[in-house]
Amino acid sequence: MLNKALIIVVSLGMLFLCCFLPINITSATEGESISYVIRPLGGRAVYTDLGTAELEGERMHLMTFSTDVIGFQDTEKVYSHPDSLLPRRVERDVSWWFGKERIIEEYDQKNFTVTIKKFKGNKKVDEQVLKGDGPIYNAILLPFYPRIISNLDIGWSFTFRLPQTFEVKLVSIDEIKINGARRNAYHFTSNPDKFEIWVSKDDFRLPLKIKGKGGFNYSLLMKEYYFKSGK
Repeated sequence: MLNKALIIVVSLGMLFLCCFLPINITSATEGESISYVIRPLGGRAVYTDLGTAELEGERMHLMTFSTDVIGFQDTEKVYSHPDSLLPRRVERDVSWWFGKERIIEEYDQKNFTVTIKKFKGNKKVDEQVLKGDGPIYNAILLPFYPRIISNLDIGWSFTFRLPQTFEVKLVSIDEIKINGARRNAYHFTSNPDKFEIWVSKDDFRLPLKIKGKGGFNYSLLMKEYYFKSGK
């Protein structure tokens, strides 16, 4: 199964810009859409920022991430706290060769737990509670975390829990080539060595490339970027 690792980092969980408007990383990003090609599978992934939404009386940031490869489709709605990008709730609709299922992830950032419920139709078929030793992040949101950091210098690092714990570290500033265009990018690695992420070194801090490592190696390469302000 193409699992969460494919959507990171995939599930997770990302240059040719078709539209490049001057937004700042501290500004609202509602209306932002980023599409990726997935290699070597040849599939496609799309990130969409839907702005703010209310969830159980709380103001949340809402985005979607959809993945489409041969025999596997996964659409995720992710509600997160606007300032920290810590997830509150994730709703997944998964369709593959073996059928369809719906997955609900509920994050309790006070107790450092995530409750995962799986449904087939209206019937719950599985439930498990995972616990970390600190705040639990979401794989899809990881590539966007550098946007809320004011200063990024080589050697900067932070602890990322899924709830498995990783150290994510900025190791270099690279020039990478995507779709014939060369871009300067912050290069992040993980310990354990499960993924690498390249984020554009500019005010946009766009996830340009995500490389998954392990039993199945893949890359998400940014194809198109679009921003349309809803304001």
